[in-house]
Amino acid sequence: MSRDAVVAALTAPELAPVVDLVVWVEDGAAMAANHLGRVRLHADGRHEVVAGQDPVPSTDPMAFLPYAAELASPGPRVSTDNAYPYAARRILSAFGDADRSPDVAVVHTPRHFFPDEGGHRGEHGSLDVIQSRAPLVMAGPGVQRLGAVDDHARLVDVGPTLAVLCGVPEADLADAGGEPLDGTPLTQYLRPTAAEVQPRTDAEGVPANPPRRVVGILWDGAHCGDLLAMAEAGELPGVAWLLERGMALRGGAVAEFPSVTLTNHTSILTGVGPGRHGVLGNVFFDRATGERVVPNEAATWHRSAEWLRPGVRTVFEMVNDHVPQRSSPRTASVDEAIDRGADYGTMALLRQAGGFHAAADGMGDLMPDPATSVFLQHPEHLDDSYFHWGMQVDDLGLQQVLQLWEDADTAPVLTWWANVVTDAGYHGGGPRSPMARDALRQSDARLVAFLDHLESLGVRDEVTFLLTADHGFEAADPSVTGSWAPALEALGIPYRDEGPGFVYLL
Repeated sequence: MSRDAVVAALTAPELAPVVDLVVWVEDGAAMAANHLGRVRLHADGRHEVVAGQDPVPSTDPMAFLPYAAELASPGPRVSTDNAYPYAARRILSAFGDADRSPDVAVVHTPRHFFPDEGGHRGEHGSLDVIQSRAPLVMAGPGVQRLGAVDDHARLVDVGPTLAVLCGVPEADLADAGGEPLDGTPLTQYLRPTAAEVQPRTDAEGVPANPPRRVVGILWDGAHCGDLLAMAEAGELPGVAWLLERGMALRGGAVAEFPSVTLTNHTSILTGVGPGRHGVLGNVFFDRATGERVVPNEAATWHRSAEWLRPGVRTVFEMVNDHVPQRSSPRTASVDEAIDRGADYGTMALLRQAGGFHAAADGMGDLMPDPATSVFLQHPEHLDDSYFHWGMQVDDLGLQQVLQLWEDADTAPVLTWWANVVTDAGYHGGGPRSPMARDALRQSDARLVAFLDHLESLGVRDEVTFLLTADHGFEAADPSVTGSWAPALEALGIPYRDEGPGFVYLL
């Protein structure tokens, strides 16, 4: 009865400018409602309208394509003009953890501007297609040369694809209990490479490294349409180089719900959704411990893997299970929170130092000065503290990657390289803003620096790349403000609203 009252309050017409959808699970089915109506969503694609009209009539993952269609409608105002890919599956996963999932989740409208509750000019987190669409580009040995393809994938497919590229048998793509992953490897875009790249050998003719090295790159929050359009226009030469030697999906890869950072970093690197891996969001409540969990902040970022559910395997663990132990790292995780199992990890160094704050004084000299960075093009963007910090992190990340690849023969089989300034640029300015595109250009320049380094080693064409992100972005409208908190408080029902958007009834 409390949940029904909450749903009724949140779907009142007066909240329509800020509440896009309210979602929950009832009798094993995904439910969605707003001021227009209520629908029961089934994993097989059926929509069973319960009241009014279907508030999510489209689940098309290719909506707002080609990119010109998105430009013509940059922020749909009502859910009936929007699309919600894999809505049933993603809702069911988000509500799949008995202790950590909320009772109800509130989805902000694309235009909702809520700076007083942590919102920005650029926003993500929604179930909708644009906030959920991350880029997916692959290139190099093992990848077909197809250019831009009118297709899509899911972010849970990325980890399995990386594992297969590194030589993990498809039969081993499972959790520790043997259950299949939620994602599947994108084998339709891959090809055998045994004859393409010969393994290096030492003086005695013994293979010194596997025939394939894989570099996975995450540009946090990179907008799929923006990225591909800029690459095709020659503004991102690094991405363009990948496209020439591989392929990209115009529909990108659909994020899990909520389309936020830690949920999807974890989904990428485990191949399962939040209901299985347990990292429900950047902030959530754990009923079993009675604790508010905030993995997405400086004090806890390095601990994020601690919240993984038992039985979950990371791609680092999958790869290490099939690569012989050697003196150099088999797997490396650069600036990534979900690093469990990696032989080298930036966060492992922070944990050894006692955490970010404990290490801050000692790391001060290591953090580059962004004002002197060779990648800085617009100094005015350093006034944004997140952008300033993002540049420091990404410059230091490039240094780590170059050190890991100082010698091609001892480089990791799998290198995972997370970058953050793109998220800062899109939050600070919104899609297609000067700050967002500056962030993409400088991230691309770091990629080019790495490609040039590989060329100097003579191995650039022997490395396989996968470039993606953790979510998309839409622009909030500063004129569309408001909060659903007063409506919840008026009910007199004890609750927690984490995010905001995850409503737990107490």
